[in-house]
Amino acid sequence: MIVRIMGEGQVRVAESHLPGLNRLDDELLAEIEGGDHEGFRKTLGALLDAVRSAGEPLPDDVLQPSGLILPAADATLEEVKAMLKDDGLIPG
Repeated sequence: MIVRIMGEGQVRVAESHLPGLNRLDDELLAEIEGGDHEGFRKTLGALLDAVRSAGEPLPDDVLQPSGLILPAADATLEEVKAMLKDDGLIPG
């Protein structure tokens, strides 16, 4: 799956990593719904770090359709809330 981190670029992540990413996404969703700004910041960082470490960055001159778009590391709780779907940022 190709994942775009806004402001950073694209990363190819194996489907086998999705369950772990979904756990972080569920945690992030709960923190957003609860208005937990501190927890949100920590979990967003952990989610983005997990994508970066699990994935292989695509070269800057390669543009693939992204199956998933994640917010930038400095996104606010309100900005991420506007990006959410029913089941969080990551479907499933």
